[in-house]
Amino acid sequence: MVRMVLLGGLVVAIALAAWKWDKVMMLWYGSTKTINTVEMKIAVDNRLSIEEIAAFFKKQQLIDDTDSFLYVANLKGLTAKTVEPGMYAVPAKTSYRDLCNAMLSGKMEVEVVVTFNNCKTIHDLAAKVSEDLMIDSTELEQFILADATLNKYDFTVETIPALFLPNSYRMYYDTDKEEFVKRMAEEFKKFWTPERLAKLKEVGLNSPSQAVTLASIVYGEQSKNASEWPIIAGLYLNRVRTGMKLQSDPTFKFCWGDQLEGVQRLTYEHRAKDCPYNTYLYAGLPPGPISMPPTGVIDAVLNPDKNDYLYMCAQPNYEGLHNFTHDYAVHARNAKEFQNWLATQQ
Repeated sequence: MVRMVLLGGLVVAIALAAWKWDKVMMLWYGSTKTINTVEMKIAVDNRLSIEEIAAFFKKQQLIDDTDSFLYVANLKGLTAKTVEPGMYAVPAKTSYRDLCNAMLSGKMEVEVVVTFNNCKTIHDLAAKVSEDLMIDSTELEQFILADATLNKYDFTVETIPALFLPNSYRMYYDTDKEEFVKRMAEEFKKFWTPERLAKLKEVGLNSPSQAVTLASIVYGEQSKNASEWPIIAGLYLNRVRTGMKLQSDPTFKFCWGDQLEGVQRLTYEHRAKDCPYNTYLYAGLPPGPISMPPTGVIDAVLNPDKNDYLYMCAQPNYEGLHNFTHDYAVHARNAKEFQNWLATQQ
């Protein structure tokens, strides 16, 4: 009995000593400071192990002692399962103890700015968004194009790009793919006010997707000079109303993917590419947008210039503007002048 009491007392003493030792070590290692001299924003990704996170912190020059950091993290029970992922704003000279506590609670987490512009496809969008959020680009692309997502938001594979309105949005770094698409659907709904929906009908279009599709063509024709957006929108709406083919170069270029990037002299062979987006071959609007145009272009489609133009041709200079006309003979002369000028620039 005495031996058992002594043994029990020894175990308690050892445990108490270990507890005190951990307290001492926490005071020692936990008081070690980060080396940033100003507030530093740094990503905490729970797809990494704590060891990998520590190595990342050191590489980004947040800490200089990974062993001490990992010791404190271990005492705090910080693991890939318990860490709160996100973008953290770490104050200058933060103690390892406070940093680990924040990583358990998410206390230092802040929002990031998610910006996507000049995206042509969902693939482009997913790649861009994955640069700002903790989302795998392939998983995001597959989720957006999945039947369940398309049915939920009432889009098709062709029209789904219309859901994503280029802008800068504040979100948390650990926003997942479901939350991201839900947020974009909310932004889409806010943009398409009753006033815009009424204008949609006034210009003869049937859905927001059609407006974005036409806007993507306008933007494909003119991405530099916003003053021409309403003019070009009016021209193409005239063609839609009269039943003319749109015959827009950006649409057949879309059919070629990246193969025509940088090509200035487009040929009849290029225009003969058979795909449903080629408005030289198929009448009416393409089945969906050929890019994700700025919202200003969509508004230009909804508020088009009242003109009778049916034709447009680039001016023979580097200003990026166009000559417009309703007379094909005049258009042919404009096109000849541009081709002659282009030949002199080779």
